[in-house]
Amino acid sequence: MPKPNNTLSSEKFTAFTDSGTEARFPIVRMRRNRSSGSVRRLVAENHLTPNDLILPIFVINGKNRCEPIASMPGIDRLSIDLVPQCAEAAFKLGIPAVALFPCTDQELKTADGREAFNPNNLICRAIRSIKKTTPELVIICDVALDPYTTHGQDGLIDGEVVLNDETLEVLAKQAITQADAGCDTIAPSDMMDGRVCAIRKALDTDGFKQVRIMSYSAKYASAFYGPFRDAIGSQIILRGDKKTYQMDPANSDEALREAALDIAEGADMLLVKPGMPYLDIVHQIKNTFHMPTFVYQVSGEYAMLKAAAQNGWIDHDTAMLEALLSFKRAGADGVISYYALEAAALLDQNLF
Repeated sequence: MPKPNNTLSSEKFTAFTDSGTEARFPIVRMRRNRSSGSVRRLVAENHLTPNDLILPIFVINGKNRCEPIASMPGIDRLSIDLVPQCAEAAFKLGIPAVALFPCTDQELKTADGREAFNPNNLICRAIRSIKKTTPELVIICDVALDPYTTHGQDGLIDGEVVLNDETLEVLAKQAITQADAGCDTIAPSDMMDGRVCAIRKALDTDGFKQVRIMSYSAKYASAFYGPFRDAIGSQIILRGDKKTYQMDPANSDEALREAALDIAEGADMLLVKPGMPYLDIVHQIKNTFHMPTFVYQVSGEYAMLKAAAQNGWIDHDTAMLEALLSFKRAGADGVISYYALEAAALLDQNLF
């Protein structure tokens, strides 16, 4: 086989001295700009700050309950009375937003997920409690039915089939319920076709024109969601899988089509989930659409890093910040991460 022609790519990076001599070692020494922490900070191309972080919070019923999640070391389910303290702590560290997820009591789950649009459900009460103490904090609410259904699917079902169009009406009702409670940003994660349009129309019709939509535009059918499903209690009840509506991990062009449709339907922000296995998708979406683009460092990613650190295989803090910085380098404007509090504390103290 003939060797590939690399002339163009090499010329792109060729520099010359004043005398016309090609600049290379020893004239060029790349290590000069790596010689100290100060110069490395000076020439850094990407920066991670608390402003880039969104903290997920798992909400449970009861009072004064702080329930550890075994598969996510360091992360707890919090009762509503403890949620405002967590949210306020995040805001004081410079974190601008939280994302709320409910762990609904089993007796409240139904096949049609009607608890999703109960104005006194866990999420609505948590929204109101946060707004009383930290009104400036941006609250992001997930729109999907899996925390509320007896079958664990994100939409209504008929036998084994997840219904698309019938689900849209319920998702719109869920979004209106959350907006009425004070939610700032609706985040549909269900991956039903047309859900952004249905939610945008419902919000506008009901007077919530300023409530934004952060669409899970590229949400993949991933194996990295396991600990999250434990956290919200859907893992043990999930019937089947979600491959008929979540994206195939083999596809990237499809992600661009999904994002384009969501933009056309009224999305204000786009989100890619999971994170690190899909950095290429983050990069493509950001560079194609130039929209506010976010990424979710999901529970499985968090659990892997935590487990490796607990076994002494990696340095916890360095690996955590390296992973978060990779999302910024790929083009993300912000990251939903279970590491948000830990990372913000380190960044606030200028320890990295």
